Amino acid sequence: MKVLILHQHFNTPQQGGALRSYYLAQALVAAGIQTVVITGHSKSDEEIKTIDGVTVHYVPNPYENRFGFYKRGVSFVRYILQSVRAARHYRDADICYAISTPLTIGLAAKWIQRRYDIPYIFEVGDLWPDAPIQLGAIKSPLFKKALYGLEKDIYNQAKSIVALSAPIATAVQKRAPEKPVHIIPNMSDTKFFKPESKNPVLEAKFDVCGKLVISYIGALGIANGLDQFLDCVRTSEKAALPVHFIICGDGAKLNHLRETAKHLVLKTLTFVDFQDREGVREILNVTDAVFISYKPAPILETGSPNKYFDGLAAGKLVVVNFGGWIRSEVEQRQCGFYVDHQRPATFVENIQPYLKNPEFLKQAQKSARTLAEEHYSRERLSKQFAELFI
Repeated sequence: MKVLILHQHFNTPQQGGALRSYYLAQALVAAGIQTVVITGHSKSDEEIKTIDGVTVHYVPNPYENRFGFYKRGVSFVRYILQSVRAARHYRDADICYAISTPLTIGLAAKWIQRRYDIPYIFEVGDLWPDAPIQLGAIKSPLFKKALYGLEKDIYNQAKSIVALSAPIATAVQKRAPEKPVHIIPNMSDTKFFKPESKNPVLEAKFDVCGKLVISYIGALGIANGLDQFLDCVRTSEKAALPVHFIICGDGAKLNHLRETAKHLVLKTLTFVDFQDREGVREILNVTDAVFISYKPAPILETGSPNKYFDGLAAGKLVVVNFGGWIRSEVEQRQCGFYVDHQRPATFVENIQPYLKNPEFLKQAQKSARTLAEEHYSRERLSKQFAELFI
């Protein structure tokens, strides 16, 4: 068995960032399946490497979270053409696994199927084109209609669909009722991220000794709505709470967030540059709660953000500022709470019990870790994924 994975944004643990496609590729290798990934990089030439048993074919196609809509679109189209061309080297693949976003990756999978007779499984991480439409990035009625038609066709041409959440699966089933849909959410690496005592050296490094620390670790993009995180910092400072906040990452809104924080004179907020996985583990060591943030758009409530699963694995209290399945799960499992984006004062109200009662905080953190182990462990979900190909 040979599997060809299409993912424009493949990362290794050394690079940092989202590691889902790396985990999936490793799951296939562990099952004895020959695995090839076609991805993009910022270099000017193609490059083929063997990384932890996986053949990784890099095509020259820079991409950054800072890119605007037009520049992203150009990158997406280039990757379609490049990946189809690169796939000619892997005509012997038995199946292609195409990972969105963006939706346009489905075009590459369709063309590879047509040209090389390789069927594909399509992974839906975000509902496109719903997401950019609800965020106002796509306004043309004709373009919207064309994208919805493309979405339906990609689903219907696939052998099967993998959805990263139950709400995504429901949406896919409505648009392609004949197709089998498997739910395989993002993974908690419970062997790498673990609950652990705070390291005094790291507390000193981040200047958070004696504070309850709330960290946002991830993309600093438009969809993340991190002005609401700054609202929580401001209300916390007004209430003189012993809480410190960390923002770690990179993206289109980084400069805006820095400037806003400076304008508001926020003294309990630290910005940390983008980190690899080891750096993220250091931040999580001093962190008591992770903050998961999205703009108030219904479509964003269906997603499966990596930072949620890393936080669970590390045994952290979870704070969310959006509704949907994650909010419901956090509240039902008593491992975190919701902050109303229209009422930042709810942050102060809801964090107080954890400040006043350390045992209450520990119990919530324990519940988070249990949730990771029982439902989202990398081992469990890797096995489930590999079974799709066996």
